[in-house]
Amino acid sequence: MAANEGDEATVSLVDVLEEDEELENEASAVLAGSDSEKCSYPEGYVKRQALYACSTCTPKGGQPAGVCLACSYKCHEGHDLFELYTKRNFRCDCGNGKFEEMRCKLYSDKDQLNTENKYSHNFFGLYCTCNRPYPDPEDPVEDEMIQCIVCEDWLHGRHLGCPVPECVELQEMVCESCMNNAPFLWTYATHLAVPAATKASPCKAEGEVTNEEGDREEGKNTTEEASTSLNNQGEEKVKSNGVPGCKRRHQEMEGGSPSKAPSECRLKELGGTGTERAEFGAVFWPSAWRTKLCSCVSCKKSYDEAGMSFLLDESDTVLAYENKGKTTEQEQAGTAEGRDPLMSALNTLGRVQQLEIIHGYNDMKTELKDFLQRFAAEGKVVTPEDIRQFFEQQQNRKRRRANAGQYYCS
Repeated sequence: MAANEGDEATVSLVDVLEEDEELENEASAVLAGSDSEKCSYPEGYVKRQALYACSTCTPKGGQPAGVCLACSYKCHEGHDLFELYTKRNFRCDCGNGKFEEMRCKLYSDKDQLNTENKYSHNFFGLYCTCNRPYPDPEDPVEDEMIQCIVCEDWLHGRHLGCPVPECVELQEMVCESCMNNAPFLWTYATHLAVPAATKASPCKAEGEVTNEEGDREEGKNTTEEASTSLNNQGEEKVKSNGVPGCKRRHQEMEGGSPSKAPSECRLKELGGTGTERAEFGAVFWPSAWRTKLCSCVSCKKSYDEAGMSFLLDESDTVLAYENKGKTTEQEQAGTAEGRDPLMSALNTLGRVQQLEIIHGYNDMKTELKDFLQRFAAEGKVVTPEDIRQFFEQQQNRKRRRANAGQYYCS
């Protein structure tokens, strides 16, 4: 709903909802692809799911353990939980041998241990190379944390050993430790990775550095045959938080398609160009970079030995997990076809009623945000019961206002 010329400027409900899209996307990335009602244990080692660690049941000093989304609600309600975002190839530990007397309420028939699960200090609420909690009450520095797609640890931007591009959310990051554990990635980084950010250009795009890859350190030019940089054809500007960001080739923004497979090993071809990159610091990779990795027999063996076979699986990415969750949400909500019923109903109301609904929505949005911030500050998980209590309080306030209005009118 746009304001008429001369009228007081107003914000439509559609505008308000669009402002919340980023928060909704973040929630989808964590929760949408996981089941909030059923324990995921029967599914085996799930390719990717939202996980939590319970410091009440498995305190620091004991054995690390992770529980699925449903168990965090049903079995660990009221406990102190650490949100682990998403992890790959993990099987729910809730109620197994690591939990002593506690048993899972949703699926009790579990093995004592899940031997293929991988754990880290994240399961005790610690992150980064600095081994600190998040949020850290003793850290006065405001700093974003970025997840390595290999070890899946979260690192402070200032501890990555390299500048952080402004359009980081469009990319994947591999920390320096994981890069060193798989030296072949440095060869790919020379040709495929996002160039290090500089003060002059904090987020240079792969399309802007067609001939710069070979210029680093040695001042060499990349040959036409070896250049894997993108040209300026088919590029489009992408904005991040309202700031011009990296250029992305249109094909890559749509998901990209694998480049034509070389007749021989792609890695050997790149390694023989003579171009190099300084091997230190974390590395940021552009979208669809995984499709350019060699998949010959020899390289697949290298991925297996490094424990990185998932790099060849496009469905392994958090973006794929998020998109799957969104699709599921749309199917369940029945919004795959037609307009949002809320928007349709809003258009049938008069201007005054529309404004009243918008103001009411804004008030509820502010109160809900304040309500949820208390949980975030304490590092607690919001349960369905918490949400029910919030809306019950809203209903009680509404009744009190209605009653007060009746007494006033009489």
